Amino acid sequence: MTLQLIVSRRWLLAAIGLAAFGLVATGLVLARTLNLAACPLCILQRMLYLALAVEAVAAFFLAHRPIAGRLTTVLMSLTALTGGGIAAYQTWLQRFAKDVSCIADQPWWERFVYWAGEQCPWLFEATGLCSEAGWKFLGLSIAEWSLIAFATFTIATLTAIRSKN
Repeated sequence: MTLQLIVSRRWLLAAIGLAAFGLVATGLVLARTLNLAACPLCILQRMLYLALAVEAVAAFFLAHRPIAGRLTTVLMSLTALTGGGIAAYQTWLQRFAKDVSCIADQPWWERFVYWAGEQCPWLFEATGLCSEAGWKFLGLSIAEWSLIAFATFTIATLTAIRSKN
């Protein structure tokens, strides 16, 4: 029974990582094919999806170690929760604060996003406005879909933490 719980928990974590990486790939394809400009908040969410994917790999391989596996899964939960907060803020901007920048006076994270864009422009270049929804699918913007994804990842990681092993 314990082996089954470890395997199912490990595969849940692997599925989260694979889905997070898939969302980054999908975002890149959508940006290229639909000529969408990512904003700093979009890029920050992309970075968090990549972090979540890396953390999922670590959690997958550390799942058999009780403390290390749980700590890595807690880190995944915090990453997903942070991403959800950013996606919720961007959703709020798009719905209620039209034609504004992400935030005034370029906070540290926005400078970090622009620096990352200079280092790896095909992955992290931010040229769009955070308040502009751009493309929608089934009536929801990419930020709203990202909020759903991060919420799902948060619930899944919390479920993995609560599992007995």
